Amino acid sequence: MDYTHDVIVIGGGAAGLTAAGGCAMFGLKVALIEGHKMGGECLNNGCVPSKALLASASRAAEAREEKRAGVQLSAPVVEWGGVHAHIHKAIADIAPHDSVERFEEMGCEVIQDWATFNGSRSVTVGGRTLTAPRIVIATGSEPLVPPIDGLDDVPYLTNENLFDLQEQPAHLVIVGGGVIGMEMAQAFCRLGSEVTVIEPGELMGRDDRASVAVVQEVMQEEGVRFVKGKAVKVSGAAGAITLTTDGGDEIRGSHLLVAVGRKARTGGYGLEELGVEIGDNGIVVDERRRTSLKHIYAIGDCREGPRLTHVSGYEGSNAVLEIALGLPAKVDYRALPWCTYTEPEVAQIGMTEGEAREAHGDKLRVVTEGFDHNERAIAEGRSGGHLKVMLKGKKVVGASICGKNAGELLLPFTQMITGKSGTFDVGGAIVSYPTRAEIVKATAFSAWEPTVFGKWPKKWVALLAKIRRAR
Repeated sequence: MDYTHDVIVIGGGAAGLTAAGGCAMFGLKVALIEGHKMGGECLNNGCVPSKALLASASRAAEAREEKRAGVQLSAPVVEWGGVHAHIHKAIADIAPHDSVERFEEMGCEVIQDWATFNGSRSVTVGGRTLTAPRIVIATGSEPLVPPIDGLDDVPYLTNENLFDLQEQPAHLVIVGGGVIGMEMAQAFCRLGSEVTVIEPGELMGRDDRASVAVVQEVMQEEGVRFVKGKAVKVSGAAGAITLTTDGGDEIRGSHLLVAVGRKARTGGYGLEELGVEIGDNGIVVDERRRTSLKHIYAIGDCREGPRLTHVSGYEGSNAVLEIALGLPAKVDYRALPWCTYTEPEVAQIGMTEGEAREAHGDKLRVVTEGFDHNERAIAEGRSGGHLKVMLKGKKVVGASICGKNAGELLLPFTQMITGKSGTFDVGGAIVSYPTRAEIVKATAFSAWEPTVFGKWPKKWVALLAKIRRAR
């Protein structure tokens, strides 16, 4: 077959950009197709705007704590237009990294239109038919909107329109206590909005329970209200919305944010007609991210599996290994990290304590070190939180961190969990003092402390002491 391209990539988010750019830099002829905005979810209405909003909120929170560490500040004055401008400046400043021009410079043919499969190796886009021996689907995900009675009749927010608000909500009601719900709850509360979070299950359900408890307590002290229950009915109009839970609670607010999760974006591309298998929430793939048609890959949020920007980039890199270099690349999520950017942050890598106990039972040892013993944290007056390390023998199988900048401390655990370094190496490392990273060294050394100061080392020390006394 006379192909127009070596590879076609559908989707210009984190996964698709990594796959397309990598293949093009190896010299392959790449078609990169994006029907909406380059940069996808993360840049336009996900990671970037949310972290920009959190930065504004953190600044307000610091000022609201008017007297601390001997310094008096003035109470914050939040100007929503300035917050909105800060969010969109962050997007604009990062946009060139994901731009059409940049990927054309790499060698991609970038087509801004919607693609549809018309054969297993053929897509139609913008009136053209493109063909390639390998095709990568990276169409991302979209907000999951639950079936709540009356929801379609009231204006509601998702992450796709939240950051375009022209006015600050007086009372933001959030359905969902996951990552998005918790980050946005704290951000808007710190900026001066009244905030209520509705969650029927556990807040931040995939995270370590002890860490979540710390965050919930902090957020409640700051003014966030948590209501346990399932949203069953919504009524009202813009500025005056009433939500009813299955427990009979009625919450009235000015704005409603739906943040109950994500669903894969798979419809409208002709995948079903092609015979690509689709599961309950995404395209079904194997460990190499190949679909039921092995020459078609599905990477990032559109397939079943973890939905995180860094996971999308990782799978995009694997697709490059597969397609450009012909190297089979199975995903390895033993050391999968994630972080919720509340304050304090909640960071996780590998297994949580619950998962590790289920997997390893009595063979598991859990070591916990509080930041109240970390001298940098004490000096900053920000000593809340902890580091919890799950050990099977002397090997790390997971770590949970709750504290200031917790996500920044995950990298050494990636190396320890995958075996690229060990607890002995990290426990004996020279770490700059005073830093929060010292807590990582302390917990790593704890894996070896019983051995280092055990029976036989003590016998050896006693023998050496005896010899020296006899001289």
